[in-house]
Amino acid sequence: MITARAEQLVAEFTGLVSVGEPARALVLDRQRWVDANIRSFRTTLEPFTKRVGERMAQSPFAPAGRTVAGAEMGVLMGFLAQRVLGQYDLLGTDDSGGDMDAVYYVGPNMLVLEKRYGFRPGDFRLWIALHEVTHRAQFRGIPWMKDYFLSLVDASLGMIEPDPKRLVRALERAAECARKGRNPLDDGGIVALFASDEQRQVIDKVQALMSLLEGHGNVVMDRLGKRHVTGQERMSAALKARRQSGGVGGQFRKLIGIEMKMRQYEIGEQFITHLEETVGIEALDAAWRGPDCLPTLTELEAPERWLERVGTLTG
Repeated sequence: MITARAEQLVAEFTGLVSVGEPARALVLDRQRWVDANIRSFRTTLEPFTKRVGERMAQSPFAPAGRTVAGAEMGVLMGFLAQRVLGQYDLLGTDDSGGDMDAVYYVGPNMLVLEKRYGFRPGDFRLWIALHEVTHRAQFRGIPWMKDYFLSLVDASLGMIEPDPKRLVRALERAAECARKGRNPLDDGGIVALFASDEQRQVIDKVQALMSLLEGHGNVVMDRLGKRHVTGQERMSAALKARRQSGGVGGQFRKLIGIEMKMRQYEIGEQFITHLEETVGIEALDAAWRGPDCLPTLTELEAPERWLERVGTLTG
């Protein structure tokens, strides 16, 4: 009921109408959330893992490597499972469990915040649903978006090779960053540190796209929240503080690249807010015309440059 209402509100506000069946909500505990994501990742990562497995099959270190990788994945998924509130399952499949194209809500995490801050459950859940259903509208209401995103994922995975020389290059890159007084993990964590120049170009495109989509999700949930959700401002402040919490969790997020995702909310939101305040939020519709019209990382921090470019493309 809440998800259906959120879908209607988002469609009216953004003009993005999800094609196909209505949004379907699934309330999961943390373990089921982990299981659902592993199922989603399995199909996408299978070609990559098969190729790496073939390369590593003759290595005497392969068993230890698999153990370490499994432990790392377990730690990462366990960490995320405690923090995620909602998620649109873009990569889901219906071959095991029938969870294809679902909107997930991690029930225990939402209950913790509702109790801690005294949020009214109906309002808080609608507010979270607005964000996740916006992501669903982006991928199901913009015809080319899902294929474009998956092409970036395929491109980034296709360039990964289990090459020991990359460790040396990564260490050299980290040392160079340190000499310049920068944290080598600031630009996307270990993944970006080990990436080749070609991979980093793809990573930049992924980060630019996700910054736009995450920022758009935040703007939509807050604008609609002000109209339809009691206590929206307090909810927004609580979640912002939660994302920015430091300590060991903050360092872990930076290490694995999640810190970049946290910044995506801010960069994309600032970009869209600038459009909203200067030329009207309708200007964002130009970004949905095709991949060439998406803002680059540089343009996200200089919206006028993007406006000038897309005006040239469509003028």
